[in-house]
Amino acid sequence: MKRYLIPLALTVILCTISCKEKTDVSEDSVNQFSNELTRDEKSGGVMTPEILWKFGRLGSFDLSPDGSAVIYTVTEIDMKSEARRTNIYKTPSSGGEPVQLTTEGGSTPQWFNNGQSIAFVKGGRLLSMKADGSEKQIIEGLEDFESFNISPAGNMILFTRRVKLDQTANEKHNLPKANVRIINDLMYRHWNYWSDHSYSHIFVASFNGKKVSREKDIMEGQKYESPTAPYFDENEVSWSPDGKYIAYTTKRMSGRDDARSTNTDIFLYEISSGKEINITERNFGFDKYPVFSPDGSKIAFQSMQREGYEADLDRLFVYDINTLRSTWLTRDWDFDAENIVWADNSTLCFTCSHLGTTQLFKTDLSGQEVTKVTTGIHDLGPVKFKSGVLISGIQSMSMARELSAIDLSNGELKQITFVNKAIYESIKMGKVEERYIRTKDYQDLQMWIIYPPDFDPARKYPALLFCKGGPQGPLGQSWSYRWNYQLMAAKGYIVIAPNRRGSSGFGQAWKEQISGDYGGKNIQDYLDATDAMAKEKFVDESRIGAVGASYGGSSVFYLAGMHGGRFNAFISHCGVFNLISWYGSTEELWFPDKDIEGPYWNLPRSYQFSPHLMAGNWDTPILIITGALDFRIPYTQSLEAFTAAQLNNVPGRLLFFEDEGHWVLKPQNAMIWQREFFEWLETYLQ
Repeated sequence: MKRYLIPLALTVILCTISCKEKTDVSEDSVNQFSNELTRDEKSGGVMTPEILWKFGRLGSFDLSPDGSAVIYTVTEIDMKSEARRTNIYKTPSSGGEPVQLTTEGGSTPQWFNNGQSIAFVKGGRLLSMKADGSEKQIIEGLEDFESFNISPAGNMILFTRRVKLDQTANEKHNLPKANVRIINDLMYRHWNYWSDHSYSHIFVASFNGKKVSREKDIMEGQKYESPTAPYFDENEVSWSPDGKYIAYTTKRMSGRDDARSTNTDIFLYEISSGKEINITERNFGFDKYPVFSPDGSKIAFQSMQREGYEADLDRLFVYDINTLRSTWLTRDWDFDAENIVWADNSTLCFTCSHLGTTQLFKTDLSGQEVTKVTTGIHDLGPVKFKSGVLISGIQSMSMARELSAIDLSNGELKQITFVNKAIYESIKMGKVEERYIRTKDYQDLQMWIIYPPDFDPARKYPALLFCKGGPQGPLGQSWSYRWNYQLMAAKGYIVIAPNRRGSSGFGQAWKEQISGDYGGKNIQDYLDATDAMAKEKFVDESRIGAVGASYGGSSVFYLAGMHGGRFNAFISHCGVFNLISWYGSTEELWFPDKDIEGPYWNLPRSYQFSPHLMAGNWDTPILIITGALDFRIPYTQSLEAFTAAQLNNVPGRLLFFEDEGHWVLKPQNAMIWQREFFEWLETYLQ
């Protein structure tokens, strides 16, 4: 890390720490991993960045065929070496003591052989073990793959692998030492990676528990991908119960069409014949996450109707394989449906962001009624259902993700994993409170207020307005290893987190209102929330900051030019500063085409909300954070903003990560992020 002193106490911090991920760890380094707190860490009794990075992170999980047991992964991180250790655990689905099945690594476990065996990945190879963790052995014949899924019958396997289909500049000119890209079309880079001239393809192969053989690329020669970029979510591909079909998601577009459309489709592929059917051909928005019914006759999936709109209503559809007809089951439901599972051949369950939390709902094939199953201050998902047992992830602003069993008959939840129990017993969490206020235009605005541990209403506290990203999507009971509400509260701040216009879970009209109105009602919602809390006796109105990332970072830039003295410090992470230059440098053009109404040369009204137009009004200290590998909101946006702060004589600091994208993921980078974040706030709010 290098520091450069700049006039007016403006500081640029350039992070170039070597942060290559390490996954192979020796026995000595394994002993460094522990979520037990040291004496010094325990003495504070509240969350710190150092404690946050001691949390074990629950990852993927799978429910046994008979529903009696759950296997799951936990990843631990050593801050000093940045080594990551992921191992597999097993616990009864009814609750009980967990058993550690691996000690030297293992990820993405899956049951097979009727629950007698478990397949998992280690060191880039596929391995198997008995259900008790014994007899570990390499499954031969499968290398160079990214994800896998064994068929329900256990005799076949699908896996994904990148297939090189494009020519590089070096190959074209036969100059292997050259370092140049020849670019002829759009989508040459996505989120945080450049095109590597290859495509993610699905392969199917025979499988006998010990060996993979006779593999076949079902997308041979196609310059399309499944699962789809940029997340390559393995849940976009699924087996039919009898193993005769695969349903998979793909986007059969390239170049400019790919950049300007969200039209993904679900294809039904017959293993024996190689024939496929596009079951969503008539729909032009996102279609994803196919799930077969227990009898294999139907496929449930998520579907958005409008092309080019990622925040369209996420509808629950069911496709009948025999009649070739699709039915929209949640036609009268004004909320999104996600994490769909079949409880039986006529009943479906799904999670939904609903009024500030994410709950489980259910419906049947008649689609006449959607019933809320669970209640509570939490976010649920993802979900697994087998043999009458339903297991869901569960998290909140006060708890990292764990697993819970849900009784569908009465909605009761029972937490069955306790990965970070030792940490929770050693620190205090702040109270999380739900509030509603009345906005300037007489709407009910829901928000979450997070109080410092040992909150004293007789004291005056500084406050932070949290501006959510998106711009659409939920602000629910999420847990983050950077934007952690409890960590902010532990530093003595009242955290204000409003579900302003654009948030999911309050009806589609509320979610859609923000499109084309970036500087309008959602910004007024932020001001209304801040003003309401500033009236509280325990809030010091002279010490209020505004912080946010992505669209939240853009909101901070906008507020900085018009806040009317409400805020005393700003922090913007990867925010859009100049809508004009951003449109020409981002990659998924379908997003600005919808949300800011198209390219700047058409002079859309939305460009009047570009934060750079009000930068001349900036007068409040601002910390700006960005990553060189962020291609969605390129780092040049933050450079422009920092330059504006300098030229306006505003105290500012630029935190620039050379090896991070839209998120800061590497441990030591993230630690610097948190330390600088709180140092800035302490300088101007404490």
